[in-house]
Amino acid sequence: MSRTSLDQAALDQLFFDAHTHNAWQKRPVPDELLRRLYATFRMGPTSANSCPARIVFVKSREAKEMLDPALQEGNRAKSMAAPVTAIIGYDLHFYERMDRLYPNAPDARSWFDKDEQTAFTNAFRNGTLQGAYLIIAARALGLDCGPMSGFDNALVDKLFFAGTSVKSNFLCNLGYGDPKGVYPRNPRLEFDEACRIA
Repeated sequence: MSRTSLDQAALDQLFFDAHTHNAWQKRPVPDELLRRLYATFRMGPTSANSCPARIVFVKSREAKEMLDPALQEGNRAKSMAAPVTAIIGYDLHFYERMDRLYPNAPDARSWFDKDEQTAFTNAFRNGTLQGAYLIIAARALGLDCGPMSGFDNALVDKLFFAGTSVKSNFLCNLGYGDPKGVYPRNPRLEFDEACRIA
């Protein structure tokens, strides 16, 4: 199948007109849209189809109140106001599902399960990739995003991932942004500052 470039309107929605949002409309995000979001971003590539990302969509008032003490002060109000705060985590034991996820290599689990550093490196790298796919997919589905650090990872892990092999990576507020909370676009590096063609 031949591919064509997305038109500028699509690129604007995904990148050029998209901003990190800090204020939110009081408009709910349906559970079905979150399911569609996952069905979309899970299709992005990961090493050996390892799929280590684990997401908690913090949506209910009770779950938001549980998250609240783990947030740094500068992230608290906007996260509590956002319809959804996604906790993007990564499963250090992702390899336990490799027989199902990568059946064309029956020994794929052994590539990762013998060394904790190898497992961590792959889980963190590919889980981060999947978090980026989540942002792009959310924008493609009409949602606005507010990705951030600025929280207590250990506390989030205790509150939301206790008894599991999952660790938190970053947070991303999701919903329909209020343009009044958008900061002016910051500069980006030019091609020659960040890239070279070898």
